Amino acid sequence: MTTAIDPVELASRLIACPSVTPLEAGALTVLEEALKPLGFEVHRFLSGNAPDGPVENMFATRGSGGPHFGFAGHVDVVPPGEGWTGDPFKPEIRGGLLYGRGAVDMKGGIAAFVAACAEVPEHRGTLSLIITGDEEGPSIHGTQAIIAWMEERGIRPDMILIGEPTSEARLGDIVKIGRRGTVNMWITVPGVQGHVAYPHRADNPVPKLARALAALDALHLDDGTDAFQPSNLEFTAVSTPTKATNIIPGAATAQLNIRFNDLHRGEDLVALVRRTVEEAAPGATVEARISGEAFLTPPGPLYDLVTGAIEAETGIAPILSTAGGTSDGRFLIKLCPVVDFGLPNATMHKLDEAAAVEDIYALQRIYARVIRSALSGGA
Repeated sequence: MTTAIDPVELASRLIACPSVTPLEAGALTVLEEALKPLGFEVHRFLSGNAPDGPVENMFATRGSGGPHFGFAGHVDVVPPGEGWTGDPFKPEIRGGLLYGRGAVDMKGGIAAFVAACAEVPEHRGTLSLIITGDEEGPSIHGTQAIIAWMEERGIRPDMILIGEPTSEARLGDIVKIGRRGTVNMWITVPGVQGHVAYPHRADNPVPKLARALAALDALHLDDGTDAFQPSNLEFTAVSTPTKATNIIPGAATAQLNIRFNDLHRGEDLVALVRRTVEEAAPGATVEARISGEAFLTPPGPLYDLVTGAIEAETGIAPILSTAGGTSDGRFLIKLCPVVDFGLPNATMHKLDEAAAVEDIYALQRIYARVIRSALSGGA
C-alpha cells in the first residue's frame, strides 16, 4: 500500500523545529519518521565539535544498484531575527502562503522531495537523500563529512539534485547548473599606538590600510564568461581597535569576500590579494578561508531530467544559470554531476519567510517526475 505524504504538513513539522545552525532540534527525527515507512534505510551521525559543531547529518537510501539518483538538502536555518509578524517557528498558513523560518530555504523543498518519494514507491536502482545540518554555517562538518562517510563505504551517486530555492519570478524559471566560488579574507595592518598630538612617536596604520584597499578596489578580475558573471571583490568590514578620538590606533583591519567564476582558483586569488596588500602596506598580513571553488555541470542527462520535468509540469523552459550565492554543490560536484532547483527564493533569510502552498505541491509533482525519469524510465 502506498504511503502518501502531504508536503505542506511535513514542511510545517520541519519548520516547527528551531534548527538554527548547527542545531538539529528534532528536524532529522521528523525526516526519519517520514522516510522509514517509505522503505528508506536511515543513517545519522555526528561530526565536529564546538564552536562549529557538533553537526548531525543524515544519509537515507532505498533500493540498490544503479542508476543511483541523489537528492541533497539541509535542515539548518539562519537565525530568524526580530520583527516577524508571528512566531518564526510556529508555521502558519495565511493567504495561501506557509510562513516560518525555513519554509523556502529549504524545509519546503525537502518536504516536497520526501513526498515525491512516497509518490514513487517502486523504482529501479538507488534513491538517496543527503541531508546536512551545516549548510548555513561554516559548512565544515556537514556535507563534506557526509561525502567522507559515503566514500568510506564506496557510495557514489550518478547524479544529484540539490533542492535549494533557485526559482525567482515563478516556480521553475531558474535552474542553477553551477556556482561561483567564494573566499573570505582578513587584512591586518600593524602600527604603533600613540597620541594624535605626537604623530612622530606613533605609526598610523590607517593610511596604509586605505592605500591597500584602494589598490584592491582597482583590481579588474575578469569580464565573466558565457556561463558565469564577472568575479567581484567586495569589502565587508573596516575597523580599528580604538574608540577614542585622540589615539592613533595600533592596528587597522579589513575583511573582504570574492565571489569568483571558473577563470580563477581560490588559492590564486589569495596570492593576488597578498601581493597587492604587501605592495601598498608592507608588513601587513592576510588570512584567508576558501569556502568553495567555482564549478559548472556540463550539459547532460541531469539537465534533461530536471528541465524536462519542469516543462512538463509548468510549461516553462527554465533558464540555466550560475548567478547568486553558493551551495553545497561545491562539495558534491566531486562525486557526480549536480544541479540546484527548488522553490522561489524571494523571502529566503528574510523576516516573514514564506512559500506558496501551491508551489510546494507543484514542486512535489516536479520532483516525482524527476525520480520517475531517473529511476523508472518515464515521466
